[in-house]
Amino acid sequence: MDSLMALMADPAAWAALIALVVMEVVLGIDNLVFISILSNKLPEEQRSKARRIGIALALIMRLALLSTIAFLVGLTQPVFSLPFQGPVDPVHGVPMFEMAFSWRDLILIAGGLFLLWKATTEIHEKVDVDSTHGVLDVKGRVAANFGAVIVQILLLDLVFSVDSILTAVGMTDHLPIMIIAVIVAVAVMLLAADPLANFINNNPTVVMLALGFLLMIGVTLIADGFGFHVPKGYIYAAMAFSGLVEGLNMASRNAAKRKEAKAASGHASPAGSDNV
Repeated sequence: MDSLMALMADPAAWAALIALVVMEVVLGIDNLVFISILSNKLPEEQRSKARRIGIALALIMRLALLSTIAFLVGLTQPVFSLPFQGPVDPVHGVPMFEMAFSWRDLILIAGGLFLLWKATTEIHEKVDVDSTHGVLDVKGRVAANFGAVIVQILLLDLVFSVDSILTAVGMTDHLPIMIIAVIVAVAVMLLAADPLANFINNNPTVVMLALGFLLMIGVTLIADGFGFHVPKGYIYAAMAFSGLVEGLNMASRNAAKRKEAKAASGHASPAGSDNV
């Protein structure tokens, strides 16, 4: 208790908490976009429930990982390595080097491949006019679809949770700060889940943009798993710029619709006045 009070009185601890909350919220965007896209495939009455379950699972996984920090840190230890042939050195011959893989790397690679597969299949369904996928009205098949969505959310929750908690461990040594930051970030996800999912569902072009984000995130997860770290700032800057461009496109389309409606009403009013 005394250590907790001392931590609360430490300005550096508050600074670390604020920085970690911001980082966790940003990292949660990927998770939330994926949950939103998957839940929108369900019947409307089941979507909110699926989102709440998915976010609850994300919280449970993050807290469970925090309770096993020693095990989590062990995930970064190399499990095996693969030899690769390096560039030709005219003096020393052809050097060899090894690429080591940890459990974290394997989880990120598997999660990235899953994201690539899922985003690609979703894009295929959107552009294939003969596709029959979607919400089913047969009771048994809808229930199975709900279960499949929860399983897919669970798998990606695991990937994003490992990435999130390893980031937290790298930013602070204080477990209470990590727990508070995770809870605050998940609470923000819970508040933003329904508005974000409804916005994505009501704007078809945003759906395609979000799927493009998932493709990009999948590629970066795979690259990170192979040891090629892409700074998160570049990823989110690209997402923000794309979102801004799409926002301008939406504003342009809405302005064109208003102009057409105004022109149509202007043409209709003289005819109505002649009949008076």
